[in-house]
Order: sequence, then C-alpha cells, then structure tokens
Amino acid sequence: MDIPEKLLKFKYHFIFGAIISLTISSVFIIAPRFLTILAYFWPLFLSTALVLVAVVVLGRISPPAVDKAGEGLLDYVAGQPEQFHESFISE
Repeated sequence: MDIPEKLLKFKYHFIFGAIISLTISSVFIIAPRFLTILAYFWPLFLSTALVLVAVVVLGRISPPAVDKAGEGLLDYVAGQPEQFHESFISE
C-alpha cells in the first residue's frame, strides 16, 4: 500500500483532530481571562458570601424552636380540615 492510501483510511480521524484542536485553541484565544470575569462578578460573589455567613451566624445564635409552629399549617396542607370538607358537602 502506498502512504497516501494509508492516510486516506484515517481521513475522518485527522478531520476530527483538526476540529478539536481549532475549537480548543479558539476558546483560549477568544475567551476572557479569569481576572476579567472575577472583576466583573466580584459584587455578586461578595454579597453571596455575606448572605451565607449571615445564615450560618443566625443559625448558631437563634435558640432552637421548642414548639412546632408550622405543624397546623402542615396539617392543613397535607389533609383536608373538617371546615373545608363540610363546606363542599353543604353546597
């Protein structure tokens, strides 16, 4: 076999490799630098960090709940209360 015939067997491999190489190199050339992205989004990162710190601090400071305040609401959502059920029967 000649060399060109052997190379033609791998034609799709060469094309695929060239496309991948061009894609990766264009991402590095066109994409903005990490510091540019960080400079643009630093207020968002800072505010998110402050909210997470506030949640952790308030979670440790606040006393644990003694009574179950939302239990009545959960019962209402989970099942049909008697009043609601009776209003449909009377109609």
